[in-house]
Amino acid sequence: MFENVKMPEGMNPEVLEHLMAPKNYGKLDDANGIGVAVDEKTGEYVIFYINTDGDIIKDVRYATNGCQDTVVVGSMFSEMVKNQNIDYGKKAISKMELKLGGLTPKQRICTDMVLEAFVASLINREHLLRGEKEEVHIIKMKESCEVESE
Repeated sequence: MFENVKMPEGMNPEVLEHLMAPKNYGKLDDANGIGVAVDEKTGEYVIFYINTDGDIIKDVRYATNGCQDTVVVGSMFSEMVKNQNIDYGKKAISKMELKLGGLTPKQRICTDMVLEAFVASLINREHLLRGEKEEVHIIKMKESCEVESE
């Protein structure tokens, strides 16, 4: 898509693609697992929707009011787990962390919000399968992406 675009120094073409055309963004109406990770200090959040058929993650969507880093990670991660089984999805969490390496502290927290929202969607799915009534599972982030002023 961006073959003829001169990449900014240090910019990964995959990251640029997800930045310019995020994939899987929006609400998934037939989700059977919905998870939210929220930074209470800033009010930023990520909602992760999954639709599974047995053990297969058939479809995913995510939404956020976060920064562009959060959108890029959400796009990349949702593509990694789409059409994969749940065990692969759980392993993809550490694969994503390795793939991104060298993140700033703020980027790390943005990444963690996406991954925690995915984990929350899996927890919500399990609760629903056990017959518990839970509209969404929420995980409150331990660290805030708010950068302290120096």
